[in-house]
Amino acid sequence: MTRICHINIDDSGLPVPTPEIEQERRVAIFDLLEDNSFALPQRDDRDAPPGPFRLGLAIRNRRIVFDIATENDVKAAEFHLSLGPFRQVVKDYFQICESYFDAVKKLPPSRIEAIDMARRGIHNEGARVLQERLEGKAEIDTDTARRLFTLICVLHFGG
Repeated sequence: MTRICHINIDDSGLPVPTPEIEQERRVAIFDLLEDNSFALPQRDDRDAPPGPFRLGLAIRNRRIVFDIATENDVKAAEFHLSLGPFRQVVKDYFQICESYFDAVKKLPPSRIEAIDMARRGIHNEGARVLQERLEGKAEIDTDTARRLFTLICVLHFGG
């Protein structure tokens, strides 16, 4: 029961995403709902709310907002993370993704593979930053962090 069962992305007020960004979002949400590990730790004298959880993600006032509710839509937690620690890795990720999309159109497989390895490395770095920022707030595994990082990138693109 330590998982996310529903995701809502609040992109109101953000520019309309490109088709590539929209595709990244769809894939990340699908993959995340298929397989994830997400739990809220016990805090102070309060027990940890049981999952599964409904996750709302938004950018407000230059912060990433995680709005967490139980499956029955009872508020479980809300936390705001500064975008600052993500800025450079998101920028690097978008640059390498752009290179990758261009490479797929015109470069040989060996070059595409090298760019894809770099893209995965940057993606892993973003996931690591996210796990650090969520420490004490939420417990997630690496694959969940990678998929959530993708969603943060999608939001950051417009924000």
